[in-house]
Amino acid sequence: MEEINWSLLWPILALQLLLAVIGLLSLRRAEATRGPKWLWVIIILFGNVVGSIAYFVFGRKDM
Repeated sequence: MEEINWSLLWPILALQLLLAVIGLLSLRRAEATRGPKWLWVIIILFGNVVGSIAYFVFGRKDM
C-alpha cells in the first residue's frame, strides 16, 4: 500500500476549505440566488472545489 504524499495534498485541501468558507459566507449574505439556498449549501459542502466554483458561476444573482 502506498503512502499518501501530504506535501501535494495540503494545497488542494486548503483550497477546498477556503473556497467552501468563502462560498458559504457569500451565500449567507446574498439576498437572492438562482435556486434555493439550502440546495447551494449542499452543493458547496459536498461538491468539493467544483461545488464552490459552480455557486460563484451559476448560483449568484447579479444585483
